[in-house]
Amino acid sequence: MDPNKLIRLTRGCEVTAIPSGTRSLLPAGTEVRIMQSLGGSYSVWSNYGEMFRVDAKDADALGVTPAVKDQAPQTSAQPQEFSEAKIWEQLKTVYDPEIPVNIVDLGLIYACDINSLEDGSKKLDVKMTMTAPGCGMGNVLKADVESKLSHLPGVKEVQVEVVFDPPWTPVRMSEAARLQLGIDVDYGSSDSSTTAYK
Repeated sequence: MDPNKLIRLTRGCEVTAIPSGTRSLLPAGTEVRIMQSLGGSYSVWSNYGEMFRVDAKDADALGVTPAVKDQAPQTSAQPQEFSEAKIWEQLKTVYDPEIPVNIVDLGLIYACDINSLEDGSKKLDVKMTMTAPGCGMGNVLKADVESKLSHLPGVKEVQVEVVFDPPWTPVRMSEAARLQLGIDVDYGSSDSSTTAYK
């Protein structure tokens, strides 16, 4: 993916503005550049300096074909077993549209409780946060989590709650995510949000 490559939308395309989360329609011929393509969606910059998210279902408007791994899981003839590991694998396929890191490594998942229902299926209760309380992408990421987890074998219900207590700080990020983004967290500081960018 070359962020300098200019792409003209081949057709009108519904998009989500980043970070406001508002939906709009970009007309055919709009010029954009793909900034990241992770988790089955595309973050693009328009020539007007605005950033948008394009869902995988509209990848053809960008002239690209979604990678098979980014598409919804296919049902196979072989029955699959439910496992907690599969939950975390799915959560790691959801990405912040502005930061090329998945929501698990960003530290946005606060809890995932697994409850058994009477029929033997599972109900998942997820508590997650955003990097900033005013982030308009909260409902978009929440819907991504609900969609991806609902495809897991044995899962009947998924409830996702976006919370802001405790507030997110970079301390919650995995070491790999901090290294990828060049963030050094000062653990000795009385302010846990103190960071230094390399």
